[in-house]
Amino acid sequence: MQRTILDRVEPVADDVLSLVLRGADGPLAPWEPGAHVDVALPNWLVRQYSLCGDPDDREHYRIAVRHDRLSRGGSEYVHLFLRPGREVPVSVPRNHFPLVDSPEHLFVAGGIGITPILPMFRAALRSGSDARLVHIGRTRESMPFSRSLRRFGDRVRIVVTDVDGRPDLTELAEETGPRTQVHCCGPASMLDAAESAFPADRLHVERFRPVEREFAPNTAFTAHCARSGRAVQVPAGESLLDALEHAGHAIPTGCREGVCGSCELRVLAGEPEHRDDIGAPEGRIYPCVSRAVSEQLVLDL
Repeated sequence: MQRTILDRVEPVADDVLSLVLRGADGPLAPWEPGAHVDVALPNWLVRQYSLCGDPDDREHYRIAVRHDRLSRGGSEYVHLFLRPGREVPVSVPRNHFPLVDSPEHLFVAGGIGITPILPMFRAALRSGSDARLVHIGRTRESMPFSRSLRRFGDRVRIVVTDVDGRPDLTELAEETGPRTQVHCCGPASMLDAAESAFPADRLHVERFRPVEREFAPNTAFTAHCARSGRAVQVPAGESLLDALEHAGHAIPTGCREGVCGSCELRVLAGEPEHRDDIGAPEGRIYPCVSRAVSEQLVLDL
């Protein structure tokens, strides 16, 4: 984890705070648009937030946090108790939602989903791409960074659903050219609509929550830890992550839902059953949700 100091806190929309974190030990790890970090809050919770500042600024990270009324303790703590001057450990950035190089881009952001999209949009414009952004929110006051988007003129379309209604993404898809790469982040209903409207090979989405899917019933298997020499039994009623932790392996964890990637492990042998929403790379597994098809997995642990 990197040591940072919370420099500034400012509201950027109703129930949304912008947090600027300064590196406490010099320059922070580099990142690219679409990346997120794990933030270790002082109340012992770890939460994931997209970076929405300037990737060229190695002295600071910027995130934005919406106060969720059904908070499990993360956003509530940030809004009610976190103050400038507090030390906040932050992970090295990870990126499961990279900007795809293209001469044409369409970005669709719903509410707080603007956070990973904003640096992507700016980077696309700097590259010379014909980039457009559609930012959707219930009210203008609830939409983070809406004022700062005004400087982009007609490249940005603000849709206030209380006034304009929900946008027709199918109609929007018909207006995009065959070379347009589409990046979307926002609530599940908007992403579901995007997946129905845009061609799958040109659509890239980031979800806050995993998609509900059906899998075969869990079966028990054995996880062999190559470096420690341990053989860990994973019963049908326990996740691979929990079994490894109970066996004494300290594994970084975040969402425990297969959307953040913080618990990534290397698979040396065996066949994983991937249940994550990221799309695990070859030879990797996210043990918080994924299991094994084979009777054994060999892990780089």
